[in-house]
Amino acid sequence: MKPLVEPPNIASSDIKSFFTTKIFMDKHDQISDALNKEFNISKDDIYLPIQKHTNRIHVFGFEKEPVIADAVITDKKYVLIGVLVADCVPILLYDKNRGVIGAVHAGWRGTAKQILKETIRTMHKEFGCLSENISLALGPSIRQCSYEVDEDVNIAVKEATGEGDYYRRNGSKYFIDLSAANKIQALNMGILSQNIWQSEECTFCKPEKYYSYRYSKGSSGRQGGFIGMW
Repeated sequence: MKPLVEPPNIASSDIKSFFTTKIFMDKHDQISDALNKEFNISKDDIYLPIQKHTNRIHVFGFEKEPVIADAVITDKKYVLIGVLVADCVPILLYDKNRGVIGAVHAGWRGTAKQILKETIRTMHKEFGCLSENISLALGPSIRQCSYEVDEDVNIAVKEATGEGDYYRRNGSKYFIDLSAANKIQALNMGILSQNIWQSEECTFCKPEKYYSYRYSKGSSGRQGGFIGMW
């Protein structure tokens, strides 16, 4: 099994960008050890925020102390920023014109709070990025086939996203595709469709390859989405 999925739209000789498969649990030391072993990346060169399903965006400088945030953006080189997931959508962003990267954790709460839109707005404000220059990759996550939610969750995501085929109703239950919802939000922010790559894999449907919180009924490790400039 390949230990990573590399989004082809962010491929570059001076960029490391990938979504990991089932290679580590959720302890930061285990994560650092796995990344060092698989990709020869030092623990000191990895930055992960403390994720709490917020819409907080952290603009990373050179500080190493993690802060509460569910998205990180930076223009610094030689640091790998990332987010951890186990069904939620990991999203990577790259503006090659401005030399800015981002990593976003979007579960249903983050999607309802428009965390991806807020990340793009922060890239505009802090670094002068233009939406049409941003490449975006949506990594493996739980898809509509397996993500059953109550009406209140569907309403929250729908209010943030608008209409679309990312959800369907079955009686009193709804099935949502958070990856598709975030893609719609990205398009609404001016990201060009040709600059978006979206994994088709469902974490619930491939438990041998990915951790899934739903599949394991609450007990699982994490995979991640990581990006860095070298």
